[in-house]
Parts: sequence; structure tokens; C-alpha cells
Amino acid sequence: MALSNNVIGAINFVAMLLSIPVIGAGIWLSTEPDNSCVKILQWPVIILGVLILVVALAGFVGAFWRIPWLLILYLVAMIVLIILLACLVVFIYMVTIRGHGHIEPSRSYLEYNLEDFSGWLQRRVRSSYKWDRIRTCLSSTSLCAELNQSYRMAQDFFNAHLTPLQSGCCKPPTECGYTFVNPTYWISPINTAADMDCLAWSNEQTQLCYNCDSCKAGLLANLKKEWRRADIILLMALIGLICVYLLGCCAFRNAKTEDLFRKYKQGYT
Repeated sequence: MALSNNVIGAINFVAMLLSIPVIGAGIWLSTEPDNSCVKILQWPVIILGVLILVVALAGFVGAFWRIPWLLILYLVAMIVLIILLACLVVFIYMVTIRGHGHIEPSRSYLEYNLEDFSGWLQRRVRSSYKWDRIRTCLSSTSLCAELNQSYRMAQDFFNAHLTPLQSGCCKPPTECGYTFVNPTYWISPINTAADMDCLAWSNEQTQLCYNCDSCKAGLLANLKKEWRRADIILLMALIGLICVYLLGCCAFRNAKTEDLFRKYKQGYT
């Protein structure tokens, strides 16, 4: 039984290690400007990762100190956390399956439409109350100001590969026909009726297109890209945890069998 307990302990140590990329994914999301402003995904991921770490630690302690009830608690709690992690992986995939950029003539950057994204993501930014808080957070960053330092000429800017957030929030939509002065200052719109965003644009550096639907769409496109990356990490951790859990179940069953066999031999002799 001692050997089986050592095996279970080693397996739970691996489970503890697998919690690190989950926690790391949540911390990485919290450092991204868009996610830090929206605050939707990072805390559930971090909390789930911490719970996996705590439960794996309990299993590790239960194995090496031979505490059966703690091992049983570990098995029950870990399967619940694995199910929650699987649900989170599927949820992230489903809400990010829609939404893509559109090519505009003579532009290297893409334009984004809010209607292209999933309804659940759209509801996160359509509410004026929610968006006012997000907009204030975004406008306080150097997201758009950095463009003025990088691009002086119009053609250089048109050839730039902007992030979705920069494309949606820092400039007016291309279809409006504004004339470039610098990346965050545009004049003489040709077609203000093309989109409501054409009227929402402001050369005030704290306003720009933060009130535009294109900014909301750019935010969601940025979230989609980052959430997809985090989802890959979570999926890999999930697969690892499932393998570790199955091995742990087998080791626990073998340990119980060895214990029963030992007691049987002692009773027989």
C-alpha cells in the first residue's frame, strides 16, 4: 500500500503542476488592456486554477500521510473541477466561434462589425452602463496615443497591421471617407450617412471612436483572439488532468485492493 500511496502522491503532484498553466492563463488575461477593462473571464479562470491546486494538494497530502477520507474528498472534488473546466473550455469555444474582420480596399488593417459576433459577447458591450465603464477604462490607456508616435504618413498608417482594438477605437471607419491628418486626427468626412459611427467619431483625444460600434466590435475581436489562446492552454490542462485523474483512480483502487488483501492474509494467518 505504501508504494501505491507514493504513486498517488506523485500523480497528485503532477495535478498540482497542471494547475499552474490554468492560473497563468488567467493572470495573462488580466494583464491585457481589453480584458482588464472588461473583467469577464480572467477571474473565473484564476479561481478555477487555484481550486485545482488546492484539491491536488489535498490529494498529495492524503496520499503521503495515508489519510483515506482526504483521498476520497480529492477524487470527488477533482472530478467536479474537471467537469467545470471542460464546461469552461466548451463555453469559450462556442462564444468565440463567430466574428471576423473585413478587408477594405487599400488597407492592411481590418474593419469589424458588432453584429458578426455571438449574441452573448454582444450583450457584454451593448448595455450603455457596461460600455461607459469599459470606454472610460480604454480611453485611459495609451492604446491610441502610441499610433501617433509610430505612423506619420498616411500610406504608412494604411499599410499598418493594427490590432482589432486600434482599428475599431482609434480611427473612424474607412467607409466614412475621412481624410488622414494623423492616426487619431481625421477631417472632412465624405459619407457621414454610411454608418452611425461616422457621426460618433470625435477628434477629441479622449473620445475618438470609443462611442462607436466599431470600437465595441474591435474589443470583441481582441477578446476573441486572446480567449482562443487561453482556451488552447485550458484544453491542454484539461486533457492532462483527465489522464492524471484516471491514473489516480486506478492507483487508489489498487491501494484499496492491496490493503484488503493484506488484511485478509493477516486474518488467515
